[in-house]
Amino acid sequence: MTRKCNKPFAHILAFLSLLWTGCAVGPDYTPPEPPTDLGQWQQPPEYGLDVSRADVSEWWQVFDDPRLNELVNRGFSGNLDLDTARSRVREARAARGIETAARFPALTATGSAAKVKEGDQPTTELYVADFDAAWELDIFGRVSRRIEASTADMQASIEALRGVQVSLVAEIALNYVEVSSFQNRIRVAEANVEAQRKTLQVVTDRFELQLANSLEVEQAKSNLAGSQAQLPPLESGLQRAMNRLAVLTGERPGILDDFLQEASSIPTAPPEIAIGIPADLIRRRPDIRRAERELAAQSARVGVAKADLYPRFTFNGTLQFSAANASSLFDSMSRLLNIGPAFQWNIFDAGSVRSNIKVQGERQKQALINYERTILQALEDVENAMVSYARELDRQESLKQTVAAARKSADLAESLYKDGLRDFIYVLDAQRGLFAAEDSLAVSNAEVTANLIRLYKALGGGWHQQ
Repeated sequence: MTRKCNKPFAHILAFLSLLWTGCAVGPDYTPPEPPTDLGQWQQPPEYGLDVSRADVSEWWQVFDDPRLNELVNRGFSGNLDLDTARSRVREARAARGIETAARFPALTATGSAAKVKEGDQPTTELYVADFDAAWELDIFGRVSRRIEASTADMQASIEALRGVQVSLVAEIALNYVEVSSFQNRIRVAEANVEAQRKTLQVVTDRFELQLANSLEVEQAKSNLAGSQAQLPPLESGLQRAMNRLAVLTGERPGILDDFLQEASSIPTAPPEIAIGIPADLIRRRPDIRRAERELAAQSARVGVAKADLYPRFTFNGTLQFSAANASSLFDSMSRLLNIGPAFQWNIFDAGSVRSNIKVQGERQKQALINYERTILQALEDVENAMVSYARELDRQESLKQTVAAARKSADLAESLYKDGLRDFIYVLDAQRGLFAAEDSLAVSNAEVTANLIRLYKALGGGWHQQ
C-alpha cells in the first residue's frame, strides 16, 4: 500500500520554501569601530624608529644572523605548542563542518528480520526496511547563526595559532640573545680573572722583593677568588638558556649545545626600524583579531538563542517496506510512504529561553569589553617597548663611557702602584669597578636587542598577513 502526499502538504512545503530566505533573528554583526586617534604614537619615536608602514612578518631577518634564522625555522617545524595550536585549528574546522551539515537533509536507514509466533499459529517471518529523512527549514536563522558562530570560532582559532607564532619567534630570539649575553659576560669575567691573576703575580713578586706586604698579597688573592666566583652562575645561566632554546624548538635539553657552543656577538639592530602607526597595529595583532572574531561568534549566538523563541519547522519523510518474505520486501504492495512538514514550538518554558537570550547578550557585551581591553593592552605594550628600547640605548651609551673611563683608571692605578706612588687598594677598587662596568655594559647590549625584540612582538610580528 502506498500513501501519497496530499495537496495541502505540497502547498505548505511551497510556503515554507518561500519563508526559508526570510529573516534570521538576532543582531547582524558589524565589526566595532576602533578608536579614532590611531594616527600617531603617544611616545615620539626615537633612535631610528620610523612610523612608515612596517612589514614585520619575518622581523628576525633584520639581524642578519644565520644561527637565529636556523633556530626560528626549527621552532616553526618542531615546537609542540605550535603543533597544539595547529590541531585546534583543524578541530575548529571539523566543528564548523558539523554545523554546516545541518543545512542538508539527514537520511537514515534501518532494517530488521524476525520470526513471529503467536499462540498455536504457525511461525511467520517479518522483514522490515525503513528509510527516514528529516530536513530543518532554517526560517528563523537558527542553523545559519550557528554556522556563523562556528565560522567565527574557526577564524579565532587561526588567530590564536598566529598568536602562538608571534610568541614563539620572540621567545626563541630572546633566549638566543640571552645565550649570547651569557657568553659575552663569561668572556668579560674570564678576561678580568686573567688580569687579576697577573696582578696577583705582580704583587707576589713585589712581596718577594720586600716591596709589598702580605696584606696586599691576600687582598689580591681575595679579589681574584671573588671574580672567579662570578663564573659558575654565568655558566649555569648559559646552560639554562641553551636548554630552553632546545625545548622551544621541540628538542631535548642539551641537543643544541654543540650548535650554540661557539660564542657569537649579540645581534644588533639596523639603523632604521619601521614600526608603522597604531592603526596598523589594530589590523595586525593576532590577539586583537582573535578578540574581534570571538565577538562575532558571540553575536551570532545571540541569534541562536533568539531563534528558540520561534517554532522550528522540519520536513520529514518515511519510506517503509515490510513483507513476510525477503524476496517481496521491495514490491510496491509492501511500501508505506509518509511525507510532510512538521513543527515544534516550546509554548511554555518558565522563561528559560528568554533567560538564555539575556545570558548570551551579556556574553556579547563581555566579548566587546575584552576586544576594547585587548586594543588598549596592545597599545600599552608597544608604547612601553618603545620607551624601554630608547632609554636602554641611553643607558648603553653612558655605560660605554663608564667602561672607557674605568679601563683608563685601572691602567693608571696599576701603573702608579708599580711606581710606588699609590697603595694597592686603588688597584683593587679600579679592577672591581672595571669588572662591574664591563659586565653592566654586556647586560645592556643584550637588553637593547631584547627590547627591540619585545617591540617586534608587541607589534604582532612573526606571521604573514594576507
